[in-house]
Amino acid sequence: MKLKAALFFILLATFTCYSQNPIETTQQKSRKGTFYFYWGWNISWYSDSDIEFTGSGNDFTLSNVEAQDRPQPFGYEKYFKIENVTKPQYNARLGYFFHENYNVSLGFDHMKYVVDQGQTVQISGTIENSGTDYDGTYNGEDVVIEEGFLRFEHTDGLNYINTEVRRFDEVWSIHKNIKLNLTEGLGIGMLYPKTNTNLLANERYDDFHIAGYGVHAVAGVNVTFWDHFFIQSEFKGGFINMPDIRTTNNPNDRASQNFWFSQWNWVFGYAFNPFDAKNKED
Repeated sequence: MKLKAALFFILLATFTCYSQNPIETTQQKSRKGTFYFYWGWNISWYSDSDIEFTGSGNDFTLSNVEAQDRPQPFGYEKYFKIENVTKPQYNARLGYFFHENYNVSLGFDHMKYVVDQGQTVQISGTIENSGTDYDGTYNGEDVVIEEGFLRFEHTDGLNYINTEVRRFDEVWSIHKNIKLNLTEGLGIGMLYPKTNTNLLANERYDDFHIAGYGVHAVAGVNVTFWDHFFIQSEFKGGFINMPDIRTTNNPNDRASQNFWFSQWNWVFGYAFNPFDAKNKED
């Protein structure tokens, strides 16, 4: 419910900002025609979800499964060394201002989703010919998620490839070279997770697969320096539906789930206008 409330707040703030006139500020360089790129990191939260497993001998559902993200402790080695930069939970985005106050962008949100081991959930359905003690028919009985039964993680990761349309407004000129801005928008995309799964007696499965889609809203605060460099903090929330998750080496074995998610992101980036440079040369 907290995630749904947060998403509602973002949507309300987004549409409120879209309906208002831009706040008058000091005269500034036009953003139209500007490209930007940012990189940063996230922490994430997920609502409980029902996970349905189908395939060879399996047709069962686990109810209200809890999961967490897996951020790495911050440090130079894990976050800034070239060979490690894609290991933490990160966000990357390339955007273009087609209007003074609006931009469109393509982004990659690398989250991690880890089902908590040791939790007790309810199971309904059937497990047959698994070669384990879990074979049987269930109708809401308790089962512990543990080694030998299930390991289920989108840890390399819960990859959300998405496009956004955002509004961008300067709200305060702190200094002639330092501007405070607000940004908010809506987005949609696909989920391309690398799901790390051990299901019953099957071998570990860990491969990339297009599993579903997501929709989201985002709102953030941006500080821009000398019209080019910026840092940004943003909150994103939305809904993910993955009806086609691979679970074993057998292509018939699948899982499906949907849940609400939220992210708190810290990013830094650079904005540039190649058309301005060309006009100056001319």
